[in-house]
Amino acid sequence: MFKRIRLQPVIFTAFEAGVIGLFFIQALRLLIGLIYSRVAGATALSALDPAIIPPGTPIPADPQTLTGEITLLGYLLALPLVALLIGQFRIVIIAAVILTALGRAFLIPAEGFPSLPAAGLVVMGGLLYIALIARHRLRSLPYFFVLGFAADQLLRAVGNTLDPSWSVGYREIQFAFSGAVIVLSLLLVVWETRRATRPRDTNEGEALAPPENGLIPLWGAVGLGGLLFLELALLALPNAVAARGDLDYTTVTPFLVAATLLPIIPAVRGQARAFMELFEGSTRGWLWLLVTILVILLGLRVSGLGAALIIAQFLLSMAWWWIGRPKAARERSFAGLWLIFSLLVFIGFVTADNFTYEYAFVRDLGGNLRFLNDVIPPLLRGFRDLGFAVILLAVFLALLPMIQMRRRIAWYGGSTFGTVITILIVAAASAGAAYAARPPIILDVRNAEQVRVGTYNIHGGFSEFYAYDLEAVAAAIQQSGSNIVMVQEIERGRLTSFGVDQPLWLGRRLGMDGRFFATNEGIQGLAVLSNIRIAFDDGVLLPSLGAQTGVQRVQITPSADSVITVYNTWLSPLLEIDEQDQTLGIQEQDQARQLNALFGVVAAHHPNGILGRTVIGGTFHNVPDSDLLQQMRVAGFIDPFAGYPLELGATFVRFGLPRARFDYLWLRNLPLGEGVNVSQSTASDHRLAYAAVQINR
Repeated sequence: MFKRIRLQPVIFTAFEAGVIGLFFIQALRLLIGLIYSRVAGATALSALDPAIIPPGTPIPADPQTLTGEITLLGYLLALPLVALLIGQFRIVIIAAVILTALGRAFLIPAEGFPSLPAAGLVVMGGLLYIALIARHRLRSLPYFFVLGFAADQLLRAVGNTLDPSWSVGYREIQFAFSGAVIVLSLLLVVWETRRATRPRDTNEGEALAPPENGLIPLWGAVGLGGLLFLELALLALPNAVAARGDLDYTTVTPFLVAATLLPIIPAVRGQARAFMELFEGSTRGWLWLLVTILVILLGLRVSGLGAALIIAQFLLSMAWWWIGRPKAARERSFAGLWLIFSLLVFIGFVTADNFTYEYAFVRDLGGNLRFLNDVIPPLLRGFRDLGFAVILLAVFLALLPMIQMRRRIAWYGGSTFGTVITILIVAAASAGAAYAARPPIILDVRNAEQVRVGTYNIHGGFSEFYAYDLEAVAAAIQQSGSNIVMVQEIERGRLTSFGVDQPLWLGRRLGMDGRFFATNEGIQGLAVLSNIRIAFDDGVLLPSLGAQTGVQRVQITPSADSVITVYNTWLSPLLEIDEQDQTLGIQEQDQARQLNALFGVVAAHHPNGILGRTVIGGTFHNVPDSDLLQQMRVAGFIDPFAGYPLELGATFVRFGLPRARFDYLWLRNLPLGEGVNVSQSTASDHRLAYAAVQINR
C-alpha cells in the first residue's frame, strides 16, 4: 500500500490543481459582479456633477478609473499566450501558480472595494495554469474544476451562499493559503523534474490512466466556456438549483456537493466508461447530450422534479474529463490561444444571461451609433423569457468535446485503494456541506400587541452607484426594528449579484424566516422576511409589457387567533427611453392593468368580499397623488404616510433628481401603532419605509 501511494503523483498535483481551481472560480465569479457594478456605477456617476456628491459616498469606480482597469484587463488577456511561447518548460507552472495565488491574496484590500485588476490577474493566471497542466499533467486537469467547484460550494455553504473568503478578516488566512500552494508547486515541479529523468514502473492506477502530456483543442475550449457558464450560473450553485427547481436549499446542498465530486471516484468513471463502450463512437456524445438536456428540462420545467438538476450536475461534472486530450509526439498545442476564445464564449453567455433579466431597461443608442437602433436594442429586448434557451445552448456547447471525440473515451478507472479514499472524501465533503448549510433556529415573536411592517426595494443589493453591501441592507432592516419586511428586486443566485441567495442570507443574518416568489428566470423577484411565524405563501405573475412582475401573498400568524395577510408587489417602472415604442402613457396603462390584476388576486382570495388584517406593500413606481394610487384609497386601504413630509418620507432618493415616494404600505383593518418612519440608509437607491400596527385580537 505504501508503494502504491508513493507512485501516484496525481494525488499531489490534483490537490494543487483543486486549490488553484478554487482561486480561479472565486475570482471569475467576483470579476463578473465587479465589471457589472463598476460599469453601471461609472455610468450613473458620469451623468452627475461630482460636486453634488458628498465625500465618503461609496463609489466602486469613476469613469476614468474604470477605463484604466478595463485597459489593464485587456493587457492581462495576453497572459495565457505565454503557454504558446514557453509552455514546453515545466517550470512555468510555478510562475502561473505564483501569479494566481498572489493575485488571490491581494484580491480583497485592507480597505475599500475588491480589486478588479487583481481579479483579472487571478482569472488570466488561472487560464495560463490550465494550458500548462493540460500540457504537462493532463490527468490533473479535470480536478482543477471538480475540486475547485466543490471547495467553492463548501465555502459558500459556510457563509450562507456569500463567500466568506471575500471579507477583510480572511486576508491573513488567504495569504497563508496562497503561500502554502506556492511552496507545494515548487516542490512538485522539482520532484517531477527529477522523476522524469529516471525510469519508473507503473502500478494499476497509472496503467489505466491516459498519458500526462496533452492539449486543449478548439472544441475543448468551446466546451470549457459552456461548462463554466452552466456551473457558475446554475448547476454549481445549490441556492440557484433550489430556487429554479423549487427545492429546499438545506437539503439540496449536500447532494449537489456529492454530485459535483462523484466523478473523482475511479469506480464511477470506470462504470461510465463501460457504459459508453456499449455505443458507437459517433453516438456516445449525442447520447450524453440528450440525457443531460432531458434531466435539465425535467428539473426546470416539470413541477416536482427539480431534483433532476442534481443529476444534471453529475452528468456535466463528468464532462470535465473531455476538455483535454493526449498530445501526439510532434503535435503543437494552441491551448493558450484557444482558452482566450473559451473566455469569449463564456462572456457571450454571461451577456446573454444578463439581458434575460435586464431586457426591459435597454436604452436606444445615441450619437454615431443611432443607425443600430433598429437592430441592437430590439435584439437585446428580445431576450425576455429566453433564459432556458441560453442554458440549452450552453449544454450543447459544453458537450461538443464529447461529441467530437469519437475514437477514445476520456474516463479511466483506477485502483481499489483510490476508490475507497475518494469515496471517503465525497462522503466527508457532503457531510460538511450538510452541517454548514443547516438552518439556524428562529425565535418567533409571539402574542405581540403591535408589530412593525416595512417595505424595502434593495435594488439587487446595490446602492445608487452600485456598491454591493448586503450587510448595510441587513443593518437598515435591523435598525428599523421591523418584524415583517416586504422586499423587492431581490435575487437568489444571479451572476451579477455574485451568486448570493439574498433572501436566505438576509434571513439568517437577521434571524428571520424568508419566503421568495420568483418573477423572472426563477431567481429574481419578491421576498418577505419575518420574525413572526409564516403559515403560508404563494404568488401570481402580473401582466406586463416591460419587466415581468407579480404579487406575492404571505400569511403571518402573530398569535393563535390572529392572521395578517401580506401582499408584496413591484409594479413596472415609468421609463423615459427615447425612440422606444412604449410611450409614458402606455407604461402608465401597464401599471393600471397590473394594479387591477392585483385587486383581482385579492378578490379571488376573499370571495365574500370581507378582508381581514391586510397589508399591500411594495414598489408602485408612482407618486402619491397619481390616479394609480388613488385607486388604493378608493378600495378602502389606508396610507399610514399620508401627510408625512416628503423630505422625510421620500423612498426614492438619487443625486441630481427630485426626491420621490415610490414605495408604499397600504393597511386594511390594522390600526396604526407608534408611528411611521423611513430609514435613511443608502444601501439601496430606495429607502426602507416602515410602520407600527396594532394587533386587535
